[in-house]
Amino acid sequence: MASRRSDNLPRRFAKIYTAAITDVMDEMGLLRQTLPHAIQPLTPDMRVAGYAFTARGRTHRGSPRDRDATLRKFLAMLGAVPADSVLVLAANDQEAAHFGELSAEWFRARKVRGAVIDGSTRDAASIARTRFPTFVRYRSPQDSVPRWRVTDWGQPLTVGGVRVSLGDIVVGDLDGVVVVPRRVAHEVLERCERLVSTESKVRTAVKRGMTPLAAYEKFGAF
Repeated sequence: MASRRSDNLPRRFAKIYTAAITDVMDEMGLLRQTLPHAIQPLTPDMRVAGYAFTARGRTHRGSPRDRDATLRKFLAMLGAVPADSVLVLAANDQEAAHFGELSAEWFRARKVRGAVIDGSTRDAASIARTRFPTFVRYRSPQDSVPRWRVTDWGQPLTVGGVRVSLGDIVVGDLDGVVVVPRRVAHEVLERCERLVSTESKVRTAVKRGMTPLAAYEKFGAF
C-alpha cells in the first residue's frame, strides 16, 4: 500500500480525460480497454480514477434463512475495499440493485474513489446528491439480498470483453470507463500528460484560426 500511495497514479490520472487515455492505448496496441458503453455515470459531472478492486456475483434465489449469510458476505466485500480504489463489480445479473446509498457512504468515509458496477444501483438520487462517483448499467429499486449474492473478490474478471485485475487503473468520465493495465500504467500516464499538453496547444491554435490540417501538421495531433 505504501508504494501505491507514493506513485500518485490516481491523482494524476484524475486529470486526464478518457478519450486521451484510449488514444494513447490505441497507439500502444491496447485496443480493448473500454468497458461497455451502457455503463455510465449517475450524473454527467462524475469522474473517477483509482486502483481496481474487483468483485463478482451471481443471481441467487435463497431462502429467508440465507438472508443473513448473503448480507454478511456482501458487507465483508465492502469492508475489504481499500482507500484510493475503485470497486469494479461484475454482477452477472439483470434484476437487482448491487449498490446503494449506505455502500456509497461507507466508501466515502473509507476514501474509496468510486464504484463501477456492471449491474445496478438504487438510491440513485441520494448518491447523486453526495456526488460519490458511481457508474452503472441500470437502476433498480429491488434489493439484492433475496435475488443475488457476492461470490468472490480480488480475482481477475472480465466485463464486456475487458479483463480487469486487482490494481489496474480505472478511469471514468461522461464518455465512459477505461481500464489501464497496471504493468503499463506509468507509460500510459506519461504519454497522456504529453498528449494533453499538445492538445492544449492545438486548441489554442484553432481558436486563433489555424486550420485543422495545419494544426495537425504542426503539432502532430488533433
